[in-house]
Amino acid sequence: MTKIYTFEPDYIVPPGATLKETLEAKGMSQADLALRLGLAEKTVSQIINGIAPISFETAEKLELVTGVPANFWNQRELTYREGLAKRQAAERHRADIGWLREIPVKELVARGFMKEAAEDAVMVRSSLAFFGAGSVDSWRNAWAAPDALYRGKLAQEKHPGYVATWLRIGELQADGVECEPFDAREFRKALNDLRELTIHRAKVWRQQMGELCRAAGVAVVFTKEIPRASVSGATRWLTKDKALLQLSLKHKTDDQLWFTFFHEAGHILLHGKKQVFLEFGATDKTEEEREANRFAQDILIPPAVANRLPYLKSKAQILQFSSEINRAPGIVVGRLQREKLLPPSHCNNLKAKLAWAATK
Repeated sequence: MTKIYTFEPDYIVPPGATLKETLEAKGMSQADLALRLGLAEKTVSQIINGIAPISFETAEKLELVTGVPANFWNQRELTYREGLAKRQAAERHRADIGWLREIPVKELVARGFMKEAAEDAVMVRSSLAFFGAGSVDSWRNAWAAPDALYRGKLAQEKHPGYVATWLRIGELQADGVECEPFDAREFRKALNDLRELTIHRAKVWRQQMGELCRAAGVAVVFTKEIPRASVSGATRWLTKDKALLQLSLKHKTDDQLWFTFFHEAGHILLHGKKQVFLEFGATDKTEEEREANRFAQDILIPPAVANRLPYLKSKAQILQFSSEINRAPGIVVGRLQREKLLPPSHCNNLKAKLAWAATK
């Protein structure tokens, strides 16, 4: 892959240098200039040496004294201060190069979220821009600290930066999803409609899932897994009227995908808008997670028919039951396995396999 080399001059010229040249051309001393401007000689010296800025008021006076337009001095001052800020930022980025080991930079480059650069400091800047963070410290405060947006969930992970990257990609995907204001009744209706589509191929239900949920105020996005990030789903509110339901294909089977989807949907309907939920593995450690589990299992296989599950002893019986309740057989197999009514090695061929399209 071709690396991008950027040319950044390592020098910046203070406007005071230009002012000094102007004074020399006019044969005017700094003391004389200070007298004409009504400023202390020390202040003029600081301006010439780039220590003190040229204010708008001083620029107006310089125009009267030197004949050089005020907007020239203002622009020179702006360019100089901007250059100083960039230099200071570059120094901070060089000091933060170690942070790049905490995030999947190569993965972000491969997916087109940033360009590869020869200088690591440039990659730090690009990575901060990807996260929408002004500094590494602010990134930690927003993503990885115990009191961050994700309330310590990432801080408990072995590779929080990788999980944060997956979450950030989901946010960027959701930016492009226009939703109606959230309506809980419409969302419940959408969920009831979607559970009837589990028997279809992914290309059928995927589009319907996006459209039905978007109309109810929920942006559903599928984000390809990030190495070292074991998250399978996440839910959070982007605004008071828009929720984000983010899914991966971590387990790559229809039963896991549908259960995770309805589990996350349960969080949206049952729990507050200030809550953030990430699913890494076991989802029964808190009452909220247990509630979301019950919501998912009941909407997929209603309690009215779930009492028949212990009596499904063969593949044929599973297929018959699945047909009767209009659910994909893999969903029934997954439920039986979770309840230890079926060994985890049995009937997995009834589960539909899911895979990402062969695109970046």
